[in-house]
Amino acid sequence: MTLSRRDLLLAGAVGLGGLGGCLGDSGGGAGGSDTPSPGSTAADATDAATDGPTTATFDAHPATADVAAQPRLGSADADVQIVAFEDPSCPRCRAFERNTVPEIRSELVETGVGSFVVRTAPLVYPWGEPAIYALEATYARDADAFWGLLGHYFEAQSSFDADNVRSKTASWLSANTELDGEGVVEAADGDEAAAAVAADVDAAEAANVTGTPTVFLFRDGSYVTRATGSVSFDLIRSALGL
Repeated sequence: MTLSRRDLLLAGAVGLGGLGGCLGDSGGGAGGSDTPSPGSTAADATDAATDGPTTATFDAHPATADVAAQPRLGSADADVQIVAFEDPSCPRCRAFERNTVPEIRSELVETGVGSFVVRTAPLVYPWGEPAIYALEATYARDADAFWGLLGHYFEAQSSFDADNVRSKTASWLSANTELDGEGVVEAADGDEAAAAVAADVDAAEAANVTGTPTVFLFRDGSYVTRATGSVSFDLIRSALGL
């Protein structure tokens, strides 16, 4: 039997146990929320509940392997670096994108203080895996289209399933970007997209990512902490000492 990248990553996640984010098919439903926990604080972002390294430089941390090739908002030279592992099918990732990422953009990226990197991990519903391949094929052709498609997946999350994700992706890309949607979806089956997905999955495994979103926080070139699940901007700001 041939295992997909989702199967391999999910097997490791189940073995390690979830950390409060979306995990597996059941984690995406009952575990999701459109609002972050109001009591989220920096204490929720400690490493006590993780199996990952507790200290590392940005360049040496497993979550940042091949990071230069990943979608990024902001400067790679910014003092604050945020690396988030997300799954487009994860409801908690949707909440993170709706409630937290806009503040990351306005308070950190647009001010030049920080940058935001997105990596993907197919941990939740089956349609998330083909969506991730399509995202990689899109990014290889147009970075702006990548961010648009990622946002569309979260905005229309409930409308996708394993049977329609490819056709709906192609239609959206053709209607909303300058890309040939059918061509992108076809390229999602190619070696280039597979290698890009493998790089993210390998990084997720090495960093012990067991749920999404998992957000790794760095400041001045050093690892600070990680948080999984309902990650609010207040938590991020407090953990980074901003």
